[in-house]
Amino acid sequence: MSVARFWRKIPQRYNLIGTQCTTCGRYFFPPRTFCPECRRAGNIVDHKFRGYGTVVTHTVIRTASEQFEQMTPYVLAIVELDEGPRITAQIVCEPEEVFIGMKVTPVFRRIAADGESGVIHYGTKYVPAE
Repeated sequence: MSVARFWRKIPQRYNLIGTQCTTCGRYFFPPRTFCPECRRAGNIVDHKFRGYGTVVTHTVIRTASEQFEQMTPYVLAIVELDEGPRITAQIVCEPEEVFIGMKVTPVFRRIAADGESGVIHYGTKYVPAE
């Protein structure tokens, strides 16, 4: 992805903005411009996801690349949003606390940094729902 495209797509990532086909009701994240179900008959509109979801599957990362070393061990999961799409996200909790079927809530957190004095990237992570 080019730098320009990376920065243009930040509103979608920061706000979990995807799309919905109003013809069949399906939701998409990342956003789509074309519904694979309805094809040309589909009407695609922007949709802001609430972000709440359920853990479908997960893994614990114990050995990470240099950029993420200080966070190990951490939980990486596939989260099914309440509206239907599935996303990959980090679950902020102790590795032994996560389980399949766990309800999670979105939080806005630091994802990574480009070096010690570089750009800091933020995004959506998840915490267990109370």
